[in-house]
Amino acid sequence: MTSRPQIVGSSPIRKEGRDKVLGRALYIDDITLPNMWFGATVRSSIPRGRITSISFDPAIPWHEYTIVAAADIPGENCIVHLTKDHPCLAVTHVNHCEEPILLLAHPNRAVLPAAVAAVHITYEELPAIYTIEDSEKKEQVIWGEGESANTFKTYLMQKDKKPIPDEIWQTADYIVEGEYRTGAQEQLYIENNGVIAEYDPEKGVTVRGSMQCPFYLVHALELVFNLPADKCRVIQTETGGAFGGKEDFPSVIGSHAALLAMKSGHPVKLCYDRAEDMAATTKRHPSRTRHRTAVSKDGKLLAGEIDFAIDGGAYATLSPVVLSRGTIHAPGPYHWPHLTVRAKAVATNIPPHGAFRGFGAPQSIFALERHMDKIAKVVGLTPEALRRRNFLGTGDRTATGQLLKDPVDMQHLLTRALKESSYHAKREQFDAENPTSTIKRGIGFATFFHGAGFTGSGERRLNSLVEIELTSEGRPRILVSSTEFGQGTNTILCQIAADTLSLPYEEVLIAQPDTTLVPNSGPTVASRTAMVVGKLVERAAQSLLAALAPFLPPSRYTPAQFCRAALKYLAQHGSLKAEARYESPGDIFWDDETYSGEAYPAYAWAVYVAEVTVDTTTYSAQLTNFYALQEVGKVLHPILAAGQIEGGVAQGIGYALYEKCLWRNGHLTNNQMTNYIMPTSADLPSIHVSFEEVPSPHGAYGAKGIGELPMDGPAPAILNAIEHATGLAFNEIPLLPEDIFERTTRLPDSGTENLNSIDRDTQVESTEVPA
Repeated sequence: MTSRPQIVGSSPIRKEGRDKVLGRALYIDDITLPNMWFGATVRSSIPRGRITSISFDPAIPWHEYTIVAAADIPGENCIVHLTKDHPCLAVTHVNHCEEPILLLAHPNRAVLPAAVAAVHITYEELPAIYTIEDSEKKEQVIWGEGESANTFKTYLMQKDKKPIPDEIWQTADYIVEGEYRTGAQEQLYIENNGVIAEYDPEKGVTVRGSMQCPFYLVHALELVFNLPADKCRVIQTETGGAFGGKEDFPSVIGSHAALLAMKSGHPVKLCYDRAEDMAATTKRHPSRTRHRTAVSKDGKLLAGEIDFAIDGGAYATLSPVVLSRGTIHAPGPYHWPHLTVRAKAVATNIPPHGAFRGFGAPQSIFALERHMDKIAKVVGLTPEALRRRNFLGTGDRTATGQLLKDPVDMQHLLTRALKESSYHAKREQFDAENPTSTIKRGIGFATFFHGAGFTGSGERRLNSLVEIELTSEGRPRILVSSTEFGQGTNTILCQIAADTLSLPYEEVLIAQPDTTLVPNSGPTVASRTAMVVGKLVERAAQSLLAALAPFLPPSRYTPAQFCRAALKYLAQHGSLKAEARYESPGDIFWDDETYSGEAYPAYAWAVYVAEVTVDTTTYSAQLTNFYALQEVGKVLHPILAAGQIEGGVAQGIGYALYEKCLWRNGHLTNNQMTNYIMPTSADLPSIHVSFEEVPSPHGAYGAKGIGELPMDGPAPAILNAIEHATGLAFNEIPLLPEDIFERTTRLPDSGTENLNSIDRDTQVESTEVPA
């Protein structure tokens, strides 16, 4: 093989980058098919009720339109995710605002809004529930029955599969309790949801569009149309962002557009505008976490009870697996001698919540890292000292009983992060300056981990397959269903193949995902692409090389020699397609019944440090500096990797301080970018990104997952810093200026109290109980 610089670890140009920069990339709304019509959705205006009548305003020429109702569905009236509880179209009842009831199509897109408004639906309204607490009361049952009423899923996770002994609580030096809440969050991808569907009575259904998981939509179409998989073709077009919001929801919009195409006889484009996309599609699950922790006087965790609840909205969608990841990440990177985690996903009359970067872990990690700072204050330790006394390390077992065989050094990561951020010096400086300043400054950190790949037995069940074929020009082309939506899939997979084949990066091609052409390599979610799919690409490339070996020089070859060998092979055999299927490591075992075992093949580990200011006149908190240090195995593409961290941190800042979903009677009232406030570049601090590289045997060239990790740490680090600045413990996000105002402004008899007059020793929220 010829000697050339290693491509993995360098930062070549993105595979699709040039087309995006030059405007050649075609997104779904750039595409027009012959005789194409346009679709629209008629939705519920109430959160819960029985449909009593549907009428059509005679002013509209309805004969020009195609109208689809549930009765037109040839298969099951169901959008399949994990359970069959989600109607494709409502029939007799609605369970959330914006629930689809009818679909319309017309050749002129401009006339559709008036037609939607001209469909008049009357209801018998039923009482609705909007919060986890109201769902728990079960005064109104909106899902399930009996003990499972209003509950999509529950988990019980216990260390060593045993309950906590009573004597732990009786003899602990401290018992510290706390409750922590997180709100919903909109993915706010640049490109809204959109698809184009075609229907042919012989060939079946074809849907192309903006999505993460083409084979998810194939499965949904099979059910809705009662067709075999080979008659349900799905093609991913260029996709302008996703963040989880295009994991499960394309099953809905794709099925709708295909139904309109079937009935109209035309291709149908269905694209949401921003207001509809924000109001009707999935968001991050709101959560409530309650901690009860037994601690020794020297700061050792003795036992913990964690009750973790998420609001799933009206239908289950992906709530069970979001809950699963949140449950497993709830204990964090710490050693717990005894632990019980009880988790549940409950139903409310809000549009269903779904996948979002982090997938449940940001919710439970936020609670844990705020609680760790609280424990430190109770015991009389610094946040650093408390964590150092409880970190997991190599050879320890996680809360699920998984032996950490790969090197883990959270002590070193914390030391490095605090040094690079000048944490100790700044903390001392801010403590000295704050009493006389109207601008309070603080610094805080969070330590955390994130599992890469599907949880537990998930990867074994996916049974993912990757192929690499030779084109007629003798170039290798990767065939995977893993999608590119801005994060760098195309680029890193081509880097892996190029290095394995000892070819220039430019020589490797990758196919656009089309389910008739590419195998099912699993969904592009769960931080699995670089690690799991990348490893399969590496193995497939090795197989391709082995097949070509008789045609190649025995030791070294040039790209031209590789091409000649490929063409000789094709001339003799006609084609060459090498494949690799997922093989579960022999030491990875998971028990779904007891929720124990090896939860993930590998974990990424991180320490994030946040610097904040809190203005005591405006009550606004702002980030002034942010340091993100993470160990993610081998960094395949340094520029893309740093971009992933920076983007994730930006989303985490929005989650913590800006992005609040405002619901009124089940409606999202701020479903526009003018009133859903997200941080802009002017609101973001300098984000200093650093990596440690400890290669994992489970990933291509040692890579581990990276995409979700940066969503987990910003919010708790920021609120820990705000507590340092103000002396006040805020345990709910997003934390807006009005929230700080309400907590810090008092109207006692003597006048108004504000942040400048707070006694740090007496104003900290405390529910700790000396045992």
